[in-house]
Amino acid sequence: MFAIFEDGNRQFQVSTGDQLDIDYRADSQSGDKIAFERVLMANGGGTSAIGQPVIEGAKVEAEVVTPQVKGVKLEIQKIRRRKNSRRHTGHRQKYTSVKITAIDIPGLEMLDQKEETV
Repeated sequence: MFAIFEDGNRQFQVSTGDQLDIDYRADSQSGDKIAFERVLMANGGGTSAIGQPVIEGAKVEAEVVTPQVKGVKLEIQKIRRRKNSRRHTGHRQKYTSVKITAIDIPGLEMLDQKEETV
């Protein structure tokens, strides 16, 4: 089973147990629960649900693993040739690392793992 949800003007495709980095949330602590309610699409193996634009009553639940994670450093360098003028700066974006604990889609039939292998 997977779901596609929207957060911070970006879309994420997740399954239960996945870990991902979302936009930094200053008020979150490790172990806090977050619910994403803008679910765009879900697939349970047997059937799919597609929202127009979102699925009503659907939500993806996550737990904060690390409240602050720093991304890779972006180097910005500006040079004006023959003027002896240089500027060098850098930036590291902050993220919040979460683990998906549950995907709740009302009315979606899910196939068990045993039924798929038969």
